[in-house]
Amino acid sequence: MTLPGSEGARRVGPYTLVVRQGTVGGGEVFTARSEAGSLVTVTVVRPELAADAGFRDRLRTAVEAARTRSGAFLVPVVDADVDAEVPWLATAFAAGLSLRQAVDRHGPLSEPALRVLADGLARALAVLHAAGAVHGDVGPDSVLLTMDGPRIAALGIPGATARPALLPADDMVGLGTAVLFAASGDELDAGALPLSLYEVIEGCLYPEPADRPTAEQLVDYLRRQNLPGPQGSWLPPAVTADMAAEAAALGSAPAGGGGPGPVPPAEPPVTPGLSRRKLVLGLAAGGAVLLGGVTAAVARSSGDSSPASKGAAGGSGSPARPASPSRPASAPSPSGEPEPVVLDGPDAVKAWSGTGEHAPTCVEASDTRVMVVTGTATTFLDASTGKSVGPSLDASATMGAGSLRHPAAYADGVFYLLCDTPKEMGLLAAFDAARGKSKWVAHVSGFGTTGDGREAYFGSTFVAVAGDTVYVCGRLTGSGVSSVDGPTTGFIRAFDAATGKTLWRTEGTDINNVLVPPSGTSLLATSAVPGKPALVQMINAGRKGARGWKLSAPKSAYYFNTGWPLTCYAAGTFFICGGRGETLLAVDAATGREKWKQSFAANSGDEVRIGTPFTGPDGTNVFVPVGSDLAALSTADGTVRWIARLDGPSDMGTSNLFGASVALGGRDAQCSADTVFVTDRAKTLWAIDAATGRARWKYHDPAQPDTGFVWAVGGDRVFIASHLTLTAIDAHAR
Repeated sequence: MTLPGSEGARRVGPYTLVVRQGTVGGGEVFTARSEAGSLVTVTVVRPELAADAGFRDRLRTAVEAARTRSGAFLVPVVDADVDAEVPWLATAFAAGLSLRQAVDRHGPLSEPALRVLADGLARALAVLHAAGAVHGDVGPDSVLLTMDGPRIAALGIPGATARPALLPADDMVGLGTAVLFAASGDELDAGALPLSLYEVIEGCLYPEPADRPTAEQLVDYLRRQNLPGPQGSWLPPAVTADMAAEAAALGSAPAGGGGPGPVPPAEPPVTPGLSRRKLVLGLAAGGAVLLGGVTAAVARSSGDSSPASKGAAGGSGSPARPASPSRPASAPSPSGEPEPVVLDGPDAVKAWSGTGEHAPTCVEASDTRVMVVTGTATTFLDASTGKSVGPSLDASATMGAGSLRHPAAYADGVFYLLCDTPKEMGLLAAFDAARGKSKWVAHVSGFGTTGDGREAYFGSTFVAVAGDTVYVCGRLTGSGVSSVDGPTTGFIRAFDAATGKTLWRTEGTDINNVLVPPSGTSLLATSAVPGKPALVQMINAGRKGARGWKLSAPKSAYYFNTGWPLTCYAAGTFFICGGRGETLLAVDAATGREKWKQSFAANSGDEVRIGTPFTGPDGTNVFVPVGSDLAALSTADGTVRWIARLDGPSDMGTSNLFGASVALGGRDAQCSADTVFVTDRAKTLWAIDAATGRARWKYHDPAQPDTGFVWAVGGDRVFIASHLTLTAIDAHAR
């Protein structure tokens, strides 16, 4: 067979090539005609991919599976020859234009059309993901616009032969990029997105896969908004005319009668805001946190906070180096710092385990109760037995917990939850932990007006409690309140913990993420504009959100990411990531005056960025994740007490890393009274003695969801949700 595109080449298998449509992923796409005269779309695999035997095997398996898949927005596979000199596959012909052609020729789509596009693509991906498949090639070139809605092929051909295994969350990046392109063209300007899509499409582009919505969640988001659909054809007249002309040239008529595409009703569940930068497919590094080197040396510092390392900066895609200590564990190092203890321990013994009907999206716990939240209901369990306490409630959290959000909190016998019900959305509910019954409900999320009169969507990302006050923090989205390359607008709302009455609210571009200490009236907000120094600022809750002291964090541009801040609190002290991300700064919470600082340098010489620091309940230690290392420092003076080190590979084959080292924050690390619980990138949860840094046990769950399991600490137990199963483990269990 002669390759298409060469002189005289006109046939592939039994098909005559008619028109070249373009290049998608790993192949060239043609409109072709069968021997019976019907039209099909033929994708011819690129020669360099065809030469890879492993690729042919993967393609053969994918084709066989794709033949069984069908859906309203999927173009089915009708024929293929994986063993041909150059492999090819044929899909059913659908008259239309690629998304790129339509936008390049006729400009961006309208808001109703964008909603039809997002909904159709999400429904197509939901079918694939439910079957255990990943498309891998969703984008402006692979999305086809037809009179009846958007279409993607039931099988994508990614263009890389050597790449990590794709996840369903990777398809959501492709979906988000396609919709963003449809709204703005090649500039990929998030400001062009309509308010109704702003949050959820930006959520598709988050660096952390766990923070992206699933395809089903995106469909549900649009359905609940219940906004009107397009009148008449969902596409602009110029696009439909172009489609008709191309169809006529092929001797075919466009499918469908020109009616509107599928229009979702809908309600927005809690979704995070956008990381503010130019958004491109494959967005991965972001302002998040990683690290060039995998292990780090602690360099005690009392003066300059400039980095003690040099060399090329790493990124989240950088291959990690294995950690191999050169001295015996626990022996003092020449610098006087403790020698790293390589983590190893027995498998955990489960206290109890149970299976439910729906996968938990969020888990929160006390020493006596566990609150389990799914996309449909909220249930309370006895922490010691796992048995239900009272009936399930209709409060749900579709998006649930992630590194950029946590919709639940517990304090003084009360659970607090950002949730939706079948009748209302955007709620903050307080539940009595002993009885599992609602105490009060307040509205916190949804469309509203800012203090200066602008329309915006108030998206709540987390709830926290300090004393007798409950705080809901989040971000405003919409035209004029947030931008890609400029400042975003965050908000804080304070409620009376006993009644749910609003006490005060504040908003501003100086609030990107907020730390709420468990006591006191000093909150901490961080913000930044990409390319400019970050701002760290005290928010005085006792004065209804008045601004207090401020600190500049030069070159810490990753503070602009909305989500949990790279800060923590203990014993009247805020701990702040500073410098270029290699320094932990301890400042007085009331005055902002520096108490001490500690710098970190990579053993490999690469640039270091520490992850999110965290503290234990007693406030004596602050724990700092740095790649494969976890260092325990005295909160009083920054003295390093121990360093725990991961060894071995991650689930991707690179060196293992602590989850808190590479995520923006959230719940990759939590503490009980005397135990540090941390996850790693080998799908393991470690229980580490807070006094010594040695592992008590490890819990490995290779079958956990691709986004990781959802977990919480209550008393001396940890509760782990993996798919439909909830497991309890005692902190001291062996």
